[in-house]
Amino acid sequence: MKIQKVDDLVSIKRSIETGTSEQLSIVKNILSDIRTRGDGALREYTEKFDRVQLASFFVTEEEIAEAYKKVDEGFVAIVREAAENIRSFHEKQLRPSWMTTEENGTILGQKITPLDSVGVYVPGGTAAYPSSVLMNVIPAKVAGVKRIVMVSPPDQEGKLPAAVLVAAKEAGVKEIYKVGGAQAIAALAYGTASITAVDKITGPGNIFVALAKREVFGDVDIDMIAGPSEIAVLADETARAEEIAADLLSQAEHDPRACSVLVTPSQQLADEVSLEVEKQLALLPRKEIAARSIADYGVIYVAENLDQAVETINVLAPEHLEIITENAMELLGKIRHAGAIFIGRYSSEPVGDYFAGPNHVLPTNGTARFSSPLNVDDFQKKSSVIVYSEKALRDNGAKIAAFARMEGLEAHARAVEMRLKN
Repeated sequence: MKIQKVDDLVSIKRSIETGTSEQLSIVKNILSDIRTRGDGALREYTEKFDRVQLASFFVTEEEIAEAYKKVDEGFVAIVREAAENIRSFHEKQLRPSWMTTEENGTILGQKITPLDSVGVYVPGGTAAYPSSVLMNVIPAKVAGVKRIVMVSPPDQEGKLPAAVLVAAKEAGVKEIYKVGGAQAIAALAYGTASITAVDKITGPGNIFVALAKREVFGDVDIDMIAGPSEIAVLADETARAEEIAADLLSQAEHDPRACSVLVTPSQQLADEVSLEVEKQLALLPRKEIAARSIADYGVIYVAENLDQAVETINVLAPEHLEIITENAMELLGKIRHAGAIFIGRYSSEPVGDYFAGPNHVLPTNGTARFSSPLNVDDFQKKSSVIVYSEKALRDNGAKIAAFARMEGLEAHARAVEMRLKN
């Protein structure tokens, strides 16, 4: 794993993936085709990309029952406990509608309403992700969303992974479809005969899914444009090299484009972690993926001191941040930009991925500078409530009319003055 000094903070920022012009063209064609031809196009793309012909996209209760038979009872128990942890955490995010009454009788407030429908994309391909089901569905359920639709690409037998179906059932999803890729995003955004359109789409996917979500934004809402997974570890000489190496590789095995970074003021720790990564890499089942990730996007930055190391983290604005230093909690206040922050030796990143409760759908590619993890607010909308009293309008009407005329909007001014005259 390459080691370099922190010389130029600007140079360590990771560029945001926008896809190639060819990829964008493919996505636009798929979106247009699904919008025009609906299920017919959806079947054709499923056969082309997933290599399976489907008479129906809908997952039946029989298929879900079959999935439960394929998974271990112990796994089901773990899913249920993880789901409860996730639910408990997100319930604390709920906020009520509110109103205030002024002395002049004016009532101002905010009405919070859950979205009517949400589509959740669960990636397939190189692995099954039941954790993605829980992290996307449970906050929506907590928020009060009535209709939650899950889509995921089928295998060549026309099935979804048993663990994914079990997680969906445990999370309370009643509408599941075997469709993936940009074509699934199009179906959720525009609707087909089989799949009724939704109001918002959440969930990660490959570059084609990410580009499709970007294209349909405006017709529907989306959570974020998720890039490849990333981890940054802020550590000093008190950290253990073998544990940090394992954490870096936990992200590298996700995707060849995943990013794993260690920032430390200790040259000795940097050298030890570099050697340990190579040692552990050889033993990983997904070592080819992890090796490409480490070679292309893995780096150890050696800082002059802990303050420079902290500032390096803030420039990176990583998706996942582990702080493994002496008195790690004291550094929390200095961290301005990170999606999720794991503090201390025992708070390894997978703890948050699967079980602790906070959401693992996080801002990537430095977008933690201005965005947040997926949360209950993402599944609700807010309406302002304005009840102006007669006294308030008499007191402020002339000011409102003057403001309107300053902007050249005479009809606005007259709408207020009409009431003052009457």
